[in-house]
Amino acid sequence: MIFNFSTTPDFDFLTHFARHINAPVRNNMLSIPESLGEGYIRKLSFGEAFKITQHHYTLREDLVIRRNASGLGNKLITIFFYSNEQTLSIAFNDDPQVLFSQRDDSAIQVTSNDLSSTIRFPANHQVNYVVVAIAPAYLKALLAMENANAVIGTITGSGNSFVYFEGMTAETKLLLKHIAAVDMTDSLSLFYMQVKVLELLYLLFRQLASRESTVQHRINSADVERLMRIRNELLSELSVPPVISELAKIAAMSETKLKQLFKQTFGDTIYNYYQKARMGEAAFLLKQGKRSVAEVGYELGFSNLSHFSRLFEKHYGVTPKCFSKQD
Repeated sequence: MIFNFSTTPDFDFLTHFARHINAPVRNNMLSIPESLGEGYIRKLSFGEAFKITQHHYTLREDLVIRRNASGLGNKLITIFFYSNEQTLSIAFNDDPQVLFSQRDDSAIQVTSNDLSSTIRFPANHQVNYVVVAIAPAYLKALLAMENANAVIGTITGSGNSFVYFEGMTAETKLLLKHIAAVDMTDSLSLFYMQVKVLELLYLLFRQLASRESTVQHRINSADVERLMRIRNELLSELSVPPVISELAKIAAMSETKLKQLFKQTFGDTIYNYYQKARMGEAAFLLKQGKRSVAEVGYELGFSNLSHFSRLFEKHYGVTPKCFSKQD
């Protein structure tokens, strides 16, 4: 199933998607027809400047959601909280080869609505995500930060093009589970949901506030598509350290531009991002219990196992051997 839409100022996802699948909306909730799968999409409004949409369903066929920039302007910031167990792919300029994650595709995306994107969800897998739409001025007033860094200043400013990705902490994942379980028949449920979504925003902006405050460079959909491709290159072969000059050729960018935009978008340098992913993969393999510490180290390209052990301990606070024995 392919659903295309343009981010016009009056666009409402729930209404238009319901028309697309020929299903009714009742009390701001769309129940997925049994012929297509099971689950629901629900919209909650906390005012014109602050709304959320909850996606919780399993479909019998792949779902492709294509968001196209309308060029007409949309004054809402869009924040996606993806909390999924299966492989999720996010692409810009409709590149189908870019996977968002290898092992854990839970992630947060903060974007301006002038960027086009494509999200693909595979059939027969649970889809769980929350979309927050909020006006920059409203968000700025909520945050009430006197000395916001450049990232938050860009997000809450006017007319800026941006996309930022953040990893999802265990605290955020747990909060999303609580939000999904709220009983909306309770008379105070809307108020409770607003409190919980504000907590969700707090956790996100606490992460973004820790980013280095540097000049934020303008970005477009083509740039983001290239950055996602580079990220995929990093994750596709974790045993091979990245070579910036080669990545710059793949991205068709100068090395300087690639390094600037990658760090701006993902919050870390290319090499640090690679090393964190490498250690995450090491932790995943060790927890499986099917490989020894030496086998994991060699598989991830470490010829010196002492170096592997030191690097792993730096990231997780314990040696690989101790980590593998933890419950």
